[in-house]
Amino acid sequence: MSHPLLTVTTVLLSVAASLAPLARSADGDLSFDAFEYRNVGPARGGRVTAVAGTPKMPGTFYFGASGGGVWKSTDYGVSWKNVSDGFFTTPSIGDIAVSTIDPNVLYVGTGSDGLRSNVIPGDGMYKSVDGGTSWSKIGLKDSGHIGAVEIDPRSNSVVWVAAIGQAFNANSMRGVYKSEDGGKSWAQSLFLSETVGFSDLELLPHNPDIVFASAWKAERKPWTIISGGTAKESGFYKSDDAGVSWRKITKGLPETPVGKLDIAVSAADSSVVYLLVEAPGDQGGVYRSDDQGESFRQVSSKKGLRTRPFYYTNIEADPNNADRVYVMATRYYRSEDGGESWEERDSPHGDNHDMWINPNNSQLFIQGNDGGANVTHNGGETWSSQFNQPTTELYQVEVDDQYPYWLYGGQQDNSSTIAVPSRAPYRVQSRESWLIETGGCETGPAVPKPGNHNVVYANCKGRFGVFDKRTGREQSYYVGAANMYGQNPRDLRYRFQRVSPIHVSPHDPTVVYHASQFVHRTQDEGKSWEQLSPDLTAFEDDKQVISGAPITRDITGEEFYSTIYSLRESPVVAGVIWVGANDGPVHVTRDGGESWKDVTPRGLASGGRVDSVEPSPHDPAKAYISVLRYQLGDPRPYVYRTTNYGRSWVSLANGKNGIAINEPVRVVREDPIRAGLLFAGTDRGVYVSFDDGQRWHPLRSNLPVAQVSDLKVFRDDLVLSTMGRGFWVLDKINALRDSAFWGGSSSDQAYLFEPASTVRYRQNLRTGDAPDDPDYPKPAVYVDYLIPEGTTETLTIEFFAASGERVNGYTLESSAPENGSEEPGPTVEEDMALSTVRFLETSELTARPGMNRFAWDMRYPGAWHKDEDRRFSNGPLVLPGQYRVRMTLGEREFERSLELQVDPRLEQLGVGSDDMREQLTLQRQVLEALDGARRLAAALEESLKKRAEEEADATDQERKEAALAILNTEEGTYMPPGLIAQLAYLYSMISTADQKLGQDAFERFGELNEQLLQVRSTIES
Repeated sequence: MSHPLLTVTTVLLSVAASLAPLARSADGDLSFDAFEYRNVGPARGGRVTAVAGTPKMPGTFYFGASGGGVWKSTDYGVSWKNVSDGFFTTPSIGDIAVSTIDPNVLYVGTGSDGLRSNVIPGDGMYKSVDGGTSWSKIGLKDSGHIGAVEIDPRSNSVVWVAAIGQAFNANSMRGVYKSEDGGKSWAQSLFLSETVGFSDLELLPHNPDIVFASAWKAERKPWTIISGGTAKESGFYKSDDAGVSWRKITKGLPETPVGKLDIAVSAADSSVVYLLVEAPGDQGGVYRSDDQGESFRQVSSKKGLRTRPFYYTNIEADPNNADRVYVMATRYYRSEDGGESWEERDSPHGDNHDMWINPNNSQLFIQGNDGGANVTHNGGETWSSQFNQPTTELYQVEVDDQYPYWLYGGQQDNSSTIAVPSRAPYRVQSRESWLIETGGCETGPAVPKPGNHNVVYANCKGRFGVFDKRTGREQSYYVGAANMYGQNPRDLRYRFQRVSPIHVSPHDPTVVYHASQFVHRTQDEGKSWEQLSPDLTAFEDDKQVISGAPITRDITGEEFYSTIYSLRESPVVAGVIWVGANDGPVHVTRDGGESWKDVTPRGLASGGRVDSVEPSPHDPAKAYISVLRYQLGDPRPYVYRTTNYGRSWVSLANGKNGIAINEPVRVVREDPIRAGLLFAGTDRGVYVSFDDGQRWHPLRSNLPVAQVSDLKVFRDDLVLSTMGRGFWVLDKINALRDSAFWGGSSSDQAYLFEPASTVRYRQNLRTGDAPDDPDYPKPAVYVDYLIPEGTTETLTIEFFAASGERVNGYTLESSAPENGSEEPGPTVEEDMALSTVRFLETSELTARPGMNRFAWDMRYPGAWHKDEDRRFSNGPLVLPGQYRVRMTLGEREFERSLELQVDPRLEQLGVGSDDMREQLTLQRQVLEALDGARRLAAALEESLKKRAEEEADATDQERKEAALAILNTEEGTYMPPGLIAQLAYLYSMISTADQKLGQDAFERFGELNEQLLQVRSTIES
């Protein structure tokens, strides 16, 4: 019997994906929209600093993350959707206000009010009039951080804003602002000084012309947090005339230095006003006014209500019960007696920041904390999940060497570092099961051991640990073994930053480096340490202070200024080690730590944080550094390159070569394959340089505006961590390595890039698993190609095995609408049994001007099906090996090589190449029979339908009906399967995994194939 399926040359599109093209953006720069990032999670909430709701739509809620933008839920928090992407130019949210007149009107102030050292600045105010579907930017761009936004309940056009100001420097935009035209213009209603801003603002219920505002002197330095000032620099203010004039209220309030204050008023009793006050000793706490804020009395000095005031200080009054008050701090508290006594309540996560209570139902509210946003229907007894909002804040990214590889990092406010897979590694009931703990704590890093991913070297604020994923236990080997909390850094033997680096030598996996102000090395997983360096920091005496002034001490290691922040050993030459300190100096050793040289770039202003050092993977004398000075009030990008071990440096970012002058760069990495191909992570995205940093191009595509905290190039992927949007992967960047193209080829010529080597793998997602975060795509080889402007020719992409066999092909006719629009073009089909070419035009193969990307599913064509949507789908996977990809555009042809690698896990299962080859042979034979059986059944059905309209040959009709009865399954419930169903069943059995087939499969195919032959014989007799 012939096997036409083994030689058929079919052109069709089965499983493919296409993205938008590379072209020129509006500003003339390159556009890389053909490349699409995947968010690989985790789908767990990060820090939420603002929440809001609307009584007119009780199931609708909003939250604003400190680094994740604005999100909306219309189902009481069951699911969340980001609504700020594509509109906001900062991911940091300070406050959200929803109109009580029209719930579609929203105002958002950017810039979180929790002024951590890594706080992301805002860029002013945004407005939506369609429930967050679209947004307009409406000013106050330089206000830095906005603590409160209030809408006048009488008019959506009257809006109030409390502006804290820039966190790291004085600025004139601090103060209280008012707009009477919906944000078209703003007037500064109250201003104290360039160092004093306003953290909160409230309108009196039932009389919004009475306005309350709280002044806050706040500024961060890398070595301390300033929260509070003198009586002239802080306090509580009241206006009785809608902001025309203001009075400072002092009666009953502390006369000593006052820091952050938060205000709460209740619609249940407009005479009651609450203040949560940062003040020294027992003077801090909750104050209550019963005369609309004219005078106050202290009702509680409970310390738990005012932990870390710069970070929290949040109070909320129940709109239906003026004596029920909530305070959000490290813990979550409720008072039922006007603040006199307090009960600790359970929220899904600690570190609480904001809440909004539905005025029509006090049991329904939303609350935000460092684990996300959560909604309750019963006053906080139960809550909605925080595992449905991918706003995780990550400090760094590391990867292991298993397949598929996993991503590791420290997650803000998590009890452990975490890891997630780059692809679905095995089947689980819920994708949350792929979020695992890996030791250390929130700061990280977590560095898997090369060759044994089950062992992870983890950090927790300077505490080194060895975590074993198999047991879930961590062995602790702290350098110095001394608790650093609460101490002046000048008195510490070892100064460890919260994110003290851990680095495994690329030359010897038993060598692990760790850093305080010194470089430490262990060769026995921390059981013993040796010091390799002197103090490699600037260690300026006036910066060694107890953090937190003038009121509240805050010493967690975050403000330890003179520590080593980044450390890397050259992957080219062992013993060449680069380090950078968070107070400016850069050092290098070329002899494994015997001697060190200060190679800080001349001309670089002192004091900046060397956020990353990157030894070149191609040249031991070459390295890159990125320096952050935003904590010193300087937001400019600082990137340097040396080619002579630091004797001289070249600046690679001047604000004019692609990266904006106000966009700090956190990390630079050089591609391990192509020298001079650089990737930079900034506070707003990713950039690429093809010429060693002379020019930078945005590589953002679908990546949301986010602070990129770290990035790696690994197995042809670009891997990112973000501070507010989790981990991301840009698959297969091989096209960016093509020196022939990026070195000067014209973008007006067609071009086919060589695909990256790809592991031939099978998907592990369960059927019907939601396609949300994390995003695990179907198995595919990515083929990138360039289409010139004005192209109207037919595009074909074909794949060939090393033997020359044509495996599959895909065509887009020039007649297809708009060369790849949503509507497919005409379909031309011919008989598969005759081995003729078939063209199925589809919108998924694109031919738009610029870069295009096509995803080949690594499969042969499947069997024919009378349902066009299922036709030729689900073919067998091709074998690992060498292939060729050919692109034909009109008369022009381009070819590239392609390697499909064996899934390394198959060796553990004992599945070899002979097994897979034998399996493929049977799969194709079964498909050939299935294809033929389906076509035969369709032909018989058509023939019987035609004969019914004519004078029928009774004997011939009976033969065909009998044949159909064998081929098809009779309609009904649980009817015995026909031959077609049996063939499909057998194909499914032998196609779910790579395996050595059992003898029953071959024997069963023989039986079914013989039945098919008999059916054909009966028909043809």
